[in-house]
Amino acid sequence: MNKNNSPSHVNIIDEDAYAEELYNDLIESCSKHVKVKDIKLIRKAFDLAKESHKGIKRKSGEPYILHPVAVAKIVTSEIGLGAKSITCALLHDVVEDTEYTLEDIDHFFGNKIASIIDGLTKISGVFDNQSSLQAENFRKMLLTLSDDVRVILIKLADRLHNMRTLDSMPPNKQLKIAGETTYLYAPLAHRLGLYSIKTELEDLSLKYRHPKPYNETALKIKDNEKKRQQEINRFSLPIIEKLEKSKFDFDISGRPKSIYSIWNKMQTKSVPFEEIYDLMAIRIVFKSINNETEKAQCWQIYSIITDIYTPKPDRIRDWISSPKANGYEALHLTVMGPNGKWVEIQIRSERMNEIAERGFAAHWKYKGEKSNEGELDKWIRKIREMLENPNSNALEFLDEFKMNLFAAEIMVFTPKGDLKTLPKHSTTLDFAYEIHSEIGNKAIGAKVNHKLVSLNHILRSGDQVEIITSNKQKIQTEWLNYVKTVKAKTSITDAIKAETKDRIKKGKKIIEKKLKELNIHPSSKVFRKILPEFEVYSKDEFYSKIGSGLIKLDNLKKILKKNTKNKIIRYWGLQFSKSSSSSKDKKNNTTEKQQDKFNYTNPVIIRDNSDQEDTVKYEIAKCCNPIPGDEVVGYKNPKDNFIIIHKAKCPTAIRLMSSEGNFIVVAKWTSQKFISFLVKLSLNGIDRLGITSDITSIISEELSVNIRKIFIETHDGIFEGEIELYVHNVKTLNNLILNISKVKGVNLVKRKEDIAN
Repeated sequence: MNKNNSPSHVNIIDEDAYAEELYNDLIESCSKHVKVKDIKLIRKAFDLAKESHKGIKRKSGEPYILHPVAVAKIVTSEIGLGAKSITCALLHDVVEDTEYTLEDIDHFFGNKIASIIDGLTKISGVFDNQSSLQAENFRKMLLTLSDDVRVILIKLADRLHNMRTLDSMPPNKQLKIAGETTYLYAPLAHRLGLYSIKTELEDLSLKYRHPKPYNETALKIKDNEKKRQQEINRFSLPIIEKLEKSKFDFDISGRPKSIYSIWNKMQTKSVPFEEIYDLMAIRIVFKSINNETEKAQCWQIYSIITDIYTPKPDRIRDWISSPKANGYEALHLTVMGPNGKWVEIQIRSERMNEIAERGFAAHWKYKGEKSNEGELDKWIRKIREMLENPNSNALEFLDEFKMNLFAAEIMVFTPKGDLKTLPKHSTTLDFAYEIHSEIGNKAIGAKVNHKLVSLNHILRSGDQVEIITSNKQKIQTEWLNYVKTVKAKTSITDAIKAETKDRIKKGKKIIEKKLKELNIHPSSKVFRKILPEFEVYSKDEFYSKIGSGLIKLDNLKKILKKNTKNKIIRYWGLQFSKSSSSSKDKKNNTTEKQQDKFNYTNPVIIRDNSDQEDTVKYEIAKCCNPIPGDEVVGYKNPKDNFIIIHKAKCPTAIRLMSSEGNFIVVAKWTSQKFISFLVKLSLNGIDRLGITSDITSIISEELSVNIRKIFIETHDGIFEGEIELYVHNVKTLNNLILNISKVKGVNLVKRKEDIAN
């Protein structure tokens, strides 16, 4: 919980009077969601919170009571929860930050509220050394999900208020909290159906992670506001007239897409703001008519709209026949507007709209109307199963959980007609593990719609799947590449670990027995001689390959007698020589020194939490390959304080901000022109004679840039290619891209992140 939030500095003279103002505002906000008799409970919680935090100030100078009251207000007015949740929101920091205990809360407010407060209180203790505190806390917090989802909803409200008031935090803390929000909390809000909260969390996170593009995009949206409103009115008028003639009671509104969604689309499609055409969406919310189903009314409105505007057939989303796992129901379509731009339209009933706006809170309200278990309840049950896996590492869980948060879903059938929901792009092997882990472990193939297919066959909605098993089947490592679901990945990983452990144990016994026969003690010196001969990099890998029969020890005696003094040992593609006298070794040593110079000549200033600039050892991350001009952050390895420089928008960096945010440091480029950085460009266009020569001429002769590698391939008059070259900074690179794009026939030039080492 963040105490240093608000950017404005105020001077509160009368703390009690200020607190009373906050309380009255809260009661006014929650009037729709609580009964008069519940006000007493809320007042009791407020008084305890005010007393507990009395005298504690935020960095803004405001009394700390502002934070729990603000969280309570979000809980009631933006999520729609009732008195117990408001009470818990008011008390959510009391046990963590004051002398009051859970037993005190239980005594004053009862077991249920104490249980929720327990879920909201920070968890401390001894964790696995390879897990981060944040990752383990998040994992344990989710354990409460199936017990009482209000814990998660209040936690999201807490995070939202912290994000709204993040300005006064130091930059490294802003990056940590913003990265954590993007990586976990925004997707979690999405999954629970809290779309407005999810959108605001994404926008605020972007504001702190990428302030310049955030401000530029926000300004462009504001500049277009008047024009956009005119377009909405022009577009909506004929729809309004037709709906009124058909006696619909409805509300129609237009809204711009969020700053984050526009920025994200600009990034993924490599296009400027001006080329994002679906900047607005129209929403129609109607009141249900007696004796007519909401579904029929949705399709009736759809029919009216498509009589006016031409729909895009591949952009119809029917979430009324099959609601999303978070309970979301709506009919979406995209039509061609009068100005030649695509416009998305969302059609919802008032009930559907409440679920979309309030998320799980509204889903709860309407859940009683359905006899079957809802998709969201099934998802929560699956999360519980994942969390209860004793072999689950916190960071691994975090990655797998994130992977499945945003997953679109398909619905497939068992041979008996039972319906199973899986993430989009799931395979037959995912389906096997969804049925039971033992079915997955023994799967050898499947029949999809009575046709024989492989285990990596991708399923589609409506498929009927039968798994074929064999007791002789053995789990394959490559199966991890076949599956999409957390359950399948976890089951396969656990089985492989168990099998590997057995092989290592078996292999160790074999080699120890063999060495004993040769009267040799198994020392590190012996293994340094043996491992390179078998082209393995660790003892565990060596033991495992012996245990599985991949390595035979028939010539072990001969290997141990060999003189390996001048042998070059290969590890992970790098060469290290054991002799320093040969010319080859001198060459290797020179290369190593040059590499060291490249890594540690300091084009980057690292600013640690202490705000002291220092010269530290670092390297450029291979996953995103940042160059001067890119926004960057540093990750300090806790084991050796070595720092890896990532792009701020790199997925790995975002994950690290979330799971190991305490090791994130601020980094910035210095102005230097002596070091070149390797970048890769991809390009395509219409092939013509001499186009390759024109491109290389611009790069080498006009711009004096060194090319490392160039590959151009043509097919049916179209060329595609990649160029690897060395540049000093982003400015040089952008200039280069601009000049190449002007070459006749070139259609697209863009930077790629991955660089071959």
